[in-house]
Amino acid sequence: MAMGTASWAPIPAPATATARVPTNAAAFSPGRDLGAARRRRAGTAIRRPFVFTPRAVSDSKSSQTCLDPDASTSVLGIILGGGAGTRLYPLTKKRAKPAVPLGANYRLIDIPVSNCLNSNVSKIYVLTQFNSASLNRHLSRAYGNNISGYKNEGFVEVLAAQQSPENPNWFQGTADAVRQYLWLFEEHNVMEFLILAGDHLYRMDYQKFIQAHRETDADITVAALPMDEERATAFGLMKIDDEGRIIEFAEKPKGEKLKSMMVDTTILGLDTERAKEMPYIASMGIYVFSKDVMLQLLRENFPAANDFGSEVIPGATEIGLRVQAYLYDGYWEDIGTIEAFYNANLGITKKPVPDFSFYDRSAPIYTQPRYLPPSKVLDADVTDSVIGEGCVIRHCTINHSVVGLRSCISEGAVIEDSLLMGADYYETENDKKALSETGGIPIGIGKNAHIRKAIIDKNARIGENVKIINVDNVQEASRETDGYFIKSGIVTVIKDALIPSGTVI
Repeated sequence: MAMGTASWAPIPAPATATARVPTNAAAFSPGRDLGAARRRRAGTAIRRPFVFTPRAVSDSKSSQTCLDPDASTSVLGIILGGGAGTRLYPLTKKRAKPAVPLGANYRLIDIPVSNCLNSNVSKIYVLTQFNSASLNRHLSRAYGNNISGYKNEGFVEVLAAQQSPENPNWFQGTADAVRQYLWLFEEHNVMEFLILAGDHLYRMDYQKFIQAHRETDADITVAALPMDEERATAFGLMKIDDEGRIIEFAEKPKGEKLKSMMVDTTILGLDTERAKEMPYIASMGIYVFSKDVMLQLLRENFPAANDFGSEVIPGATEIGLRVQAYLYDGYWEDIGTIEAFYNANLGITKKPVPDFSFYDRSAPIYTQPRYLPPSKVLDADVTDSVIGEGCVIRHCTINHSVVGLRSCISEGAVIEDSLLMGADYYETENDKKALSETGGIPIGIGKNAHIRKAIIDKNARIGENVKIINVDNVQEASRETDGYFIKSGIVTVIKDALIPSGTVI
């Protein structure tokens, strides 16, 4: 069973390293005016030559890092909580997108925070705006008391959108969100800002990402995912020169424009065979900015720009800044839609190798410690499934499903190809007895219910003999008053919803 803990310790640095010391490391010292140094270099001075090595910009497990100065003191992590999450509705009806439960025990926000902690990035801000109460609660319980030790300046802090005399508006986009808090970010004596999204599923060592940024002497480095032609039309693509520098952007190109965005991905470290299969690179929405460059871009060059991906970064290439691509050749999923969320969750049940594994000892995924009892499985048939903590499963059948924490599944139930998010609390026997006497339905899955290709949000009450199997193969439907939606053929039961006994969906 996938389990997490909030107690953590940074992974020690490797004993040996093949990479050279970053060219701009010597410039980092308390009180040093990085902006002035960068501006002098970008003006009349000639750029220092750099050694471009494909191995340095490949996120492979074999490469090693030797950041100087260390990421814990020189990098500030900024995680963007995202917008209203309308494409994930109704999962975002009562919570922010990064607070949506994931993989039985976790929440989406645990992915970028854990990647930061495992990469020795311990100063982390999370910017939020919509429905942020549950996200704030989770972050404070999971990380609030476990990072700041003696002489350790680590933290995970939530920054909510706010109005001020200077800026009466809420966040207008990714760049605007960062701009509104630049006054706080610039107080930190760091070299780089690491900009991350709160709704992606992947495992990445940001130290290699940051090292590549320093070694190529970049102003901005963009994480790039290799793509084949079929998937490329759904992403923002980038074109690079023979040094890995980004020279052109195209948003979801098709036809001849798509063909023109083909690149030689061996430049970024792919082998020849893979490079032929994946001749395109797409932006992952993950960036490293040199601190002084970020301040200048958002305040001086593009003071009205709202978005990094479509405005700030293409603009930076146009004014001659060095915008570098960094290849990430691993599993990555943008959890932006109900279908993507459903597939990402069920992907962890895949055998023999899941799409994403929570079992990596060297880079664990942390979460809130809940101190729940082990799950109890009584005479049940469970195959190809992941079961969270504290579940009670009785005399039922579960196949190819993810069962979230505190789930209660009654006798005779059949769960297939589904995601159950579980519950926030247990009902006592007295609670259940009182409900039974008044004709109510307890939290969980009732007797002889049949659920197939569905998402059951937290605290849902599914009555006896309910069938949630999309009988008519409906692709899209809004039945909020009845407690469910259907998107891409997937039935999603709303949080706290009640589905009466005998209902057929």
